[in-house]
Amino acid sequence: QVHLVESGGGSVQAGGSLRLSCAAAVDSYSINCMAWFRQAPGKEREGVATLYTGRAGTVFHDSVKGRFTISQDKAKTTLYLEMNSLVPEDTAMYYCAAAPSWSDCYTHPLLWSQYSYWGQGTQVTVSS
Repeated sequence: QVHLVESGGGSVQAGGSLRLSCAAAVDSYSINCMAWFRQAPGKEREGVATLYTGRAGTVFHDSVKGRFTISQDKAKTTLYLEMNSLVPEDTAMYYCAAAPSWSDCYTHPLLWSQYSYWGQGTQVTVSS
């Protein structure tokens, strides 16, 4: 079973930075995409960034392009989300997710329904 555990969340002032980590017990052969989603109170879950692990490539939500970076370590055991120039609108619970090889995550990389494995989340709060 794939197991994902997020860490690195916290409170930061606008303009600051945070790096989220996702410790992943994942078989790279069976996972095509790993991603970060976020959900603020009263809002739908939103895809933030996706890393294609079955092939090269990344995709970002327009709201975070140029500010966030998604990456993984060489052993592919940890997924990262580097968040810079944070704004209050980034405040949310952030979730790590993984999509199996049979999903359509290449076509819909930021769609929550493509992902089968989820962490429990880490809270990010950005104050003005």
